[in-house]
Order: sequence, then structure tokens, then C-alpha cells
Amino acid sequence: MTLRIANAAGFLGDNLDAPRLTVQKAAVDYLTLEYLAELTMSILARVREKNPAAGYAADFLTVLRSLIPALKSQPRLKIVTNAGGMNPHACAAEAASILRDAGLGGVRIGIVTGDDLLPALSEFQAAGQAFEHFDTAKPLAALQQPIVSANAYLGAKPIAEALAADAQIVITGRVADASLTVGPALFEHGWQWTDWDQLAAASVAGHLIECGAQVSGGFYTNWNKSPTAKGQTCDSPLDLGDVGYPIAEIEADGTSVITKPEGTGGVVNRQTVCEQLVYEVGDPAHYLTPDVDVDFTAVEVDEIDKDRVRVTGAVGNPPPNSYKVSLAYRDGFTAAGNMLVYGRDCVEKARACAQIVRQRLRNAGWTFVDKDFNVETLGTGDGMPGLSRLPVSPSEVVLRISVRHQERAAVERFTRELAPLATSGPPGLAGYAAGRSTPRPVFAYWPTTIAKECVQANVQVMAANDFPCEEAQ
Repeated sequence: MTLRIANAAGFLGDNLDAPRLTVQKAAVDYLTLEYLAELTMSILARVREKNPAAGYAADFLTVLRSLIPALKSQPRLKIVTNAGGMNPHACAAEAASILRDAGLGGVRIGIVTGDDLLPALSEFQAAGQAFEHFDTAKPLAALQQPIVSANAYLGAKPIAEALAADAQIVITGRVADASLTVGPALFEHGWQWTDWDQLAAASVAGHLIECGAQVSGGFYTNWNKSPTAKGQTCDSPLDLGDVGYPIAEIEADGTSVITKPEGTGGVVNRQTVCEQLVYEVGDPAHYLTPDVDVDFTAVEVDEIDKDRVRVTGAVGNPPPNSYKVSLAYRDGFTAAGNMLVYGRDCVEKARACAQIVRQRLRNAGWTFVDKDFNVETLGTGDGMPGLSRLPVSPSEVVLRISVRHQERAAVERFTRELAPLATSGPPGLAGYAAGRSTPRPVFAYWPTTIAKECVQANVQVMAANDFPCEEAQ
């Protein structure tokens, strides 16, 4: 059996039309939607702080509404997503409400939780979990900042359990990205949890499609070379306005073919697949997931037809005994401001403006260390220091100043120092953003691990009709 798994969301904020268009243009068994990253978890943690009933990827609800016709016409279509973020139960309740209103109250929704470690963080520490920082090896106890979130990267097992309980839609919190694909593959092909090579192969397939269109033409080095009918390329940009999102065709032995819906823009070729294959990979011999330790070094990537690339050769070993943990903590406040500076001496004026702002902040009693007062003259190469070959004397630049401080009042004062430059700074300033920027809390990242034995994944499956209506309000 060939299992067709599509992914039509690579992050929170991806194309809202992509899931609907994907299932309209191609027959697939599973549609995965990947919304979470370390930054996203911090964003959702702040959303949950403001509203305990929120904290999930609300984009998924918009997408689900657009998928109602497909769910009605393709009753075998299943959806697996980590849209639950910080609050899978609330996300599932809202999804159930949408399904009931559409006459699909019989659809069974699986909810995967257990990744949220924050409520019991002190208990874990008391039991000997040090939560050492990946880079510094410092224990979490050394951190003297308020912690706002701590989530373990769960694996594919609870997803497979939800599917075994007849869930048609599975909503998780934080799981490893590739596990969204591994769970369905393991369930459908009947693999065992010790079938390391098959799990490794499915993890590679999941890794290739997890970023959405990034494997099918988006972010492609040769984006300006379009394929021709004869298998060559011409000097014309790819059609990325109608880019197709990827599909992994996974066989029972784990072999996969990466493709995209026929007739869509972009391209799937050996280069796009290889570029995505090495994306966010540290040691290629040990790509660690909660499900398997994957060896990429023997992976073969072969173009077998137009927009069809076969991937073979992944080798698997038992996974680590710990889960990766995404932990965020408060680390002061931040704000940024921009302005256009023009004229032959625009670079000199922009940098002078930054010094004026800093001096006025000192005059007001606020000192910013260099690392917390970042100045960029965009248009001179500051966006890629050491790499730019752009002209050194542009006729206009954008001055961007971003700051961070432990005191909100210091950042608040910074937001009031850009506008006065209009009449008390050098000439040639324009393009102010409307209004002042607003100080925002900084959520810093503490990468760490927790022993698997400390974490219990929970799976709950019920029909949309069985959700209490008040939960979805």
C-alpha cells in the first residue's frame, strides 16, 4: 500500500489557502499541518497569559472551515496537526463546534496532551531533573528569571494511538515535526516501535515535508530557473504564486517519493529535496527524534520523473532516553523603530540619528549596553554583515534601532525618542511608522531535555458531538 501524506502548513502564518487547494488538487490519505516552532511556542505562551482559554494556533480554525467541503466529499481524509500549541483541549473544542455547525458532528477528534511541563516543573526538579542548558550545561536552578512555558517534544506514539481509536482529526500540543508524518505511517503500515529503519525512513519523509513549500520550490536556490518540457531549465522565475505544497508517498518498507499536486507551481527535484534534507540538521549521522535516531549519511535522493523524487537508504537506531524541551523565560522588554533617511550622506545621518537617540536616553537616566542597543542601516549590508557587496554610498537607507532592557520604563522612553528627530535631527528624515512602537516582553529560550520516564502523553478521542458546547464558547 502506498500512503500519501501531504503537508500544507510549515509554520504559524503559512498560506491559509494551501490546505484547501492541496486536497482539491490531489488525492491524499492524510493532511498534516505543522504550526509550531520555538518562537511560536513563546508567542502562544503570551497569548495564553492574556487569555487562559486561548494559546493555540487559531489559523487552524480558519483552515478547518475551508476544509469542510473536502471532509464531506472525502470521508477517508484524515488531518494531523500540532495546532493545539499551549492549549490542545481548547483548540479541539473550537474545532468540534465548527464540525457540528457543518453537520459533521460524528467526526472523531483526538487530543494529545502531556507535553506541557510547566505546572509540575518544580516537582520535576525536586525529583532530580536538572534541565541543563544545551550550550552552557547550567542547571535551570541557576536561572533567576520567571519561566513562562516548558514543553517536551513528544513523538509519534500518541498520534498513532489516537488514529487507532478512529480519530479522523488529531490535534496535539508540542510534538517533533517529523512525528506528524511518522504517526500515520506507523499506524497505517502496521510497523512496530522497534522497526528502526522504517521509522527512520518515515522521519526523513516527515522532515522533508514539514516546512511545506520549502521542499517544492520555496526558498530554492535556483528559484529563477523554471523547468521546461524537455527536462531542462530556462531563465524564468518559478511560479511561486501558485506553488504546490508537498506530498510524501510512503511505502510499507519506508521508501518514499516526494511530489506535489499536478499542475501546481514550484518544482520538486533533486536539488530542492537535498536542500531541505540538510535543513536544521546537526550531526547527519544522528538526527535525534523522540521516535528514532536517524542516520542520514546513506540516504539516496533520485529524480525519477517530473516533480517526483525517490528517497531511500535511511538507517535507524533506538532513540534517546530523553525528550527535548522547549523552555521560555522572561528576559526584559524590547521595542524597535524605523525611519527612512535619504540624501548623499544618508548613511552618516542615519548613524548620527542613532547616537542622538542614545545620548538622549542617557540624558533621561537610561543606559543601554551595546548588545541591547542594535543599530542597522538597511541598504548598506547590515542585514548580512561580512557578506554584502552592495554599494557603500546608497541614496537612501532605512535606519532601524531595536533595544532591550530589563526595565519596561527604559524601553518606553526609547519609543518616544525617534519622532523628535523630525525637527531636532539632521535633515532628510521621513517614513516614520504610524504612532509609537509598544514595548513587548522578551521571552528568551532555554533548550534542554527531560527523561522520557518523567513524561506521560495523554490521548483522548471523542466525536465532535460529544464535546460540551460551553467549551467551545
